[in-house]
Amino acid sequence: MRRIMLIVAYDGTNYCGWQVQPNGITIEGVLNRELSRILKEEIKVIGASRTDAGVHALGNTAVFDTSARIPADKVALALNQGLPDDIRIQHSMEVAPDFHPRHCESRKVYEYHVYNHSFDNPIGRQYHYFVHRPLEISAMQEAAAYFVGTHDFKSFCNIHTCVETTTRTIYECRVEKEQYKITIHIEGNGFLYNMVRIIAGTLIEVGNGLRKPAEIIDILAERNREAAGKTAPARGLQLVEIQYQSEWFQPQNGRKNTKNG
Repeated sequence: MRRIMLIVAYDGTNYCGWQVQPNGITIEGVLNRELSRILKEEIKVIGASRTDAGVHALGNTAVFDTSARIPADKVALALNQGLPDDIRIQHSMEVAPDFHPRHCESRKVYEYHVYNHSFDNPIGRQYHYFVHRPLEISAMQEAAAYFVGTHDFKSFCNIHTCVETTTRTIYECRVEKEQYKITIHIEGNGFLYNMVRIIAGTLIEVGNGLRKPAEIIDILAERNREAAGKTAPARGLQLVEIQYQSEWFQPQNGRKNTKNG
């Protein structure tokens, strides 16, 4: 039995999120169906990030176990031939049998996209959140800096989140603007349910002048979801990539694969 890793890109617009559910089409469900068809055995993938409905990804990670003899690097090509146009495998490779995309230490990179102009842009409207009121970028940048470090993010997660701890480490949080496009870039060792979207919604409120940048300190300290801003819409969020240490990746053709490490 071998464990194969997939790097998965998808447009989440037409899906009910990543995780399989009985009443809707999901990314995980489509991958399970197509892999089972191709490999002639029941396949159930394990995803690194169970993104919500409408959230997009450039590099989500999933693994599955198989006894099929197809070379690991050929799985991407075979799978892409049967997948819908809004899901594409970017890379496939063999990994260590005990590698788990959620339990192994990683660095996750997200971006939240805002279109800030008097009127929305119909091109790309499924991939950004439109805000017509001018946002003060310098204030958002100042506020973003307060998220960096190890904090209890209970104020920045959905109230129905069930985890052992709400403490997470943010390595980088920055806000950039190019013409009318604002990008909130955030990297961390893990994220709680809705955490990035709540951070984005709070930063937008700072940009609107509804909050002062330094209020982020107090919001973190309160550990109360009501203290933070609104949850920004799913369509503006993209999972850019997930980075793992290279020791989890198997040598191929006598050469060690050093992806993300």
